[in-house]
Amino acid sequence: MTQEMQLSVKILQMTAFELQEHIDKELEENPVLDDTGEMFNTELKEKIDFAEIAKQFEYSPSDSKIYTQDDEEVSPFNFISESKSLNEYLMEQVRELDETELCKSVCNYIIECLDSKGYLDIPGEVVAEELRIEKEKAEYAIRVVQSLEPAGIAARDLKECLKIQIARRGIEDVNIYRIIDEYLELLAENKFNAIAKELGIDVLKAQEYGDMIRTLQPKPASGFYTGEQVKYVIPDAYIKKIDKEYIIIMNDELGPKLTISSVYRQILKNDSDKEAVEYIKDKLNSAVFLIKSIEHRKTTIYRVLEKIIELQREFFDYGKERLKPMTLREIADSLEIHESTVSRAIRDKYVLTERGTIKIKDLFTTGMSSSRGGEDVSTNIIKNSIAKLIGEEDKKSPLSDQYMCDVLNKSGTNISRRTVAKYREELGIKSSKGRKRF
Repeated sequence: MTQEMQLSVKILQMTAFELQEHIDKELEENPVLDDTGEMFNTELKEKIDFAEIAKQFEYSPSDSKIYTQDDEEVSPFNFISESKSLNEYLMEQVRELDETELCKSVCNYIIECLDSKGYLDIPGEVVAEELRIEKEKAEYAIRVVQSLEPAGIAARDLKECLKIQIARRGIEDVNIYRIIDEYLELLAENKFNAIAKELGIDVLKAQEYGDMIRTLQPKPASGFYTGEQVKYVIPDAYIKKIDKEYIIIMNDELGPKLTISSVYRQILKNDSDKEAVEYIKDKLNSAVFLIKSIEHRKTTIYRVLEKIIELQREFFDYGKERLKPMTLREIADSLEIHESTVSRAIRDKYVLTERGTIKIKDLFTTGMSSSRGGEDVSTNIIKNSIAKLIGEEDKKSPLSDQYMCDVLNKSGTNISRRTVAKYREELGIKSSKGRKRF
């Protein structure tokens, strides 16, 4: 591909957040670009015809039927509340401790060593070696950090994390500690009979222990900002129902209005400095390609959304239960573009609708044939049916995959037991054996 095509493809598949970052970077590196909103001066017709350049990426809502924001009462963001850093939260607690300054310093070092889950993945002797202190002081500082909130922080592994939380609740029953130390694998598989046999207790008591352990937090850093990049969900467009029709409003707040700086147009008028003129021409070409690529991205996303609304009208009217099978190929063929273009256009893109913020990719589903000769049934609808059956089952006698398969087939869905098991696993639901309650 040419350099221009590569740029167009790259920008098409960018998320809204990535596009904002890219535009900011280009504004810093390309002096020709201007974000003041100043329009082109079409009177300049020197060696480069700016009016002609403007036409190359001129954007006309009336021609393309693309609506843009104009005093819309819609926020461009699904605002995410500011999260306090886990490190900040822990260090605030350390400052309030009645400990020596040395101990507090070691605690702060340990806090800096925590991973994204809130675990301390280095042993006490390594902390002692790196800080050149006695091992006992390092281990003491680790215990101090483990006494902070949230419970389980600075644990060396999952088992220690769970036991810290159990101890914090004042529970001293040795059996629950044994389950954590020796039988977590059995607990994960709901094998309460085996756990009861190993501990010599009633199966209902084993189940009670299991329920208690499942209330614990395996990732103590959950809910805190841990230093990883915060990814905001920024919709590329809004879909609104106006007079019984769905209107696509493109989000024009994704980046500044890019134009060509008038300062550099003046340089082009004066061609006495050939080197400067060549430099500006090169930067101008880059600016034009960037603006054209951004406009191509907007137009492509709009066209894809327009076709999606046409095919998924019932979803927008009634909800996910009416989502129909729809593939990338179907959209691509109807728009006479390549399937990869559709894939890039919807990659990690979101739209804000009356039914909330939706990831465009989630509207694409494969289908299964109906045994009654009707329309294909969306896999999402089938998964919802499976989830509903399981949600209403008697947990003392959970439904088997074969039973659910028979129920779905009787309702007109042509499906195999193996496919039912596959969809159940994709929903994160255990087998009937794993769901059994005593």
